[in-house]
Amino acid sequence: MGLQLFTIRDAMKADPLGSLKKAKVMGYQDLEIYGFDPETIGYYGYKAKEFKLILDDLNLTTTSGHYDFSSYFNKPKDELRRYLDTCIQGAHILNKPYITWPWLAPEFRTIENFKALSGKLNWMSEQVNSAGLGFAYHNHDFEFTDHNGQTGYDIILKETNPELVKLQMDMYWVMHSSKQTPQELIADQPGRYVMWHIKDMDKVTGDYTELGNGSIDYAEMLSQIDTDALQYYYIEQGSNFAQDSMKSIADSAEFFKKNLRQYL
Repeated sequence: MGLQLFTIRDAMKADPLGSLKKAKVMGYQDLEIYGFDPETIGYYGYKAKEFKLILDDLNLTTTSGHYDFSSYFNKPKDELRRYLDTCIQGAHILNKPYITWPWLAPEFRTIENFKALSGKLNWMSEQVNSAGLGFAYHNHDFEFTDHNGQTGYDIILKETNPELVKLQMDMYWVMHSSKQTPQELIADQPGRYVMWHIKDMDKVTGDYTELGNGSIDYAEMLSQIDTDALQYYYIEQGSNFAQDSMKSIADSAEFFKKNLRQYL
């Protein structure tokens, strides 16, 4: 059972070790991380080697990380390449098999920039794959915005190499903004959706909510999806907690174990 640590970013900032121990007790076994420091090759105030010892001691794994590639979007290619090299170093130390591009800043969200992004994803995936790691792109809602009959996601799907650029589906955002369902997207791109983000949608506001409290019928959805390509999944909730972030991941874990884990 995976957890995207961004869900508990406040707790990780205040007490990373204690927060990881609590997540472990809740039943989380695997992590997707964020907040990489390229200057120290570190995470959450620890150097990567120190963080790996913590994970090993807790018998936790990390299988993907979100990195700040968007900040390098308009910088020279060599700068992004050097940053990616540091990301690869950190991933190797943690024995983490995937590096994921998680976000494109609002000022870059044009059709022309999605084409430029696709080119970056292609050469970055070659660099990552040559280092023995996998590379993926994570969606939000903005990829599904209509630009005179085109969407950014259409461009990414068509103009990236499906063998090298894998996809991390955020199921909440697909349900929120795409004209296609997760089932349809996965069926259209066999072998590409190697990771999923699983989070629920508030029945009234459409915001995030704890698993089981929202409008997404994950039992029905997961029972119908081809999981052959799936390697890792992460429970996530970015905000709008009923109480606080740690209680949120506890509630979502309990619902997931009782109702959804059987499908994965």
